Amino acid sequence: MPPGNAIPFPQGVAKVVTLAELQNCDAWRQALQNKCQDHRYYEIVEDTLECGFEHHYFLLEDASGNVRAIQPVFFVRQNLVEGVPGKIRSIVDVVRKILPRFLTMRVLMVGCAAGAGDLGVSDKNDETWMAKTLETGLLKYAQQNKASLIVFKDFYAQYRPALAPLCSSGYVRMASMPMTRLLLRYDNWDEYFRTLSKATRKDLRRKFRKTERVPKIEMQVVTDIAPLIAEIYPLYLAVHERSPLKFETLTKEYFLAIAQRMHEHARFFIWRQSGKIVAFSFCLVCGDKIYDECIGLDYSVALGLHLYFYTLRDIISWALQQGLKYYYSNPLNYEPKLHLDCELVPLDLYVRHTSALLNPIFRRVVKYLGPTRHDPVLRKFPNADQL
Repeated sequence: MPPGNAIPFPQGVAKVVTLAELQNCDAWRQALQNKCQDHRYYEIVEDTLECGFEHHYFLLEDASGNVRAIQPVFFVRQNLVEGVPGKIRSIVDVVRKILPRFLTMRVLMVGCAAGAGDLGVSDKNDETWMAKTLETGLLKYAQQNKASLIVFKDFYAQYRPALAPLCSSGYVRMASMPMTRLLLRYDNWDEYFRTLSKATRKDLRRKFRKTERVPKIEMQVVTDIAPLIAEIYPLYLAVHERSPLKFETLTKEYFLAIAQRMHEHARFFIWRQSGKIVAFSFCLVCGDKIYDECIGLDYSVALGLHLYFYTLRDIISWALQQGLKYYYSNPLNYEPKLHLDCELVPLDLYVRHTSALLNPIFRRVVKYLGPTRHDPVLRKFPNADQL
């Protein structure tokens, strides 16, 4: 079904539109206006990422013709065992020698292709209404576009009450790889450092002493990344290629667009040694929160100098100086975050098969493919039961 067609439901109609059709739509700007990743972020993701995503938008009108929500969605061909280690992955790899597309499906995803998901409502009271309308519209749209699965991708736990009706209509809720959060209730790094365990303090002191014995590493915080993009982008790719889980690959154009179109939120941390950039971090600052989105490292020196911890110390110190209250980091690399007293920020997947016949079986099987099942460190966090 091409964009522009309408899907009726009992309380109104869902119109599938393109980004171009939303450019002059006030409801689009209002739908995500209170989110850190607002409408501009979704526009940047569609304009700059080249990962085979097919972006569309559900414009939801009630029976009176009022636009009450706009929800970004996209199609992607997804490997269902991405990041699954061990025996299950080995079996799948054997089957794929005969059936190359085994457990690789066309998926209709709801949310953001490069970040956590949000419901696109301007009025929080409309979240439950929106979830119920999506429940009907998404299934029809996915079936008409030959998608095997529907996935609400990485939605914050705060949406669980609104999205609960999905679980009684064929969806299963699964834990996605969580973000982490550190409450910045300290005056400075030293005060925070004293709250860490003795073993962690000893380990960090050893790491930091090593960096103090080499030529000084200096930090700079900028909002305009254009003059530096040629230097920092290879550092991002170096870290990205080492990641065991890859969904999207950010592009140079992505970073440039963020710096240009979201400059009030964007902060790029740059670390130089003897004039050469050895690390960078891209963050978004929203209200009293800082979101550490991604890091880039020069691996010719990064491991020996423990630059991951060095950069983390600098970002937290800067955030404390700015009076920020929360530091958020993206999923993965949980071991150091556990020892730094971070807590988990649960992210949920809501998944269903578009076939009414296969979905009951799929709901039982898919739980064994959940990404969090295969990371033993997650279970050590004090709030792991919230996943």
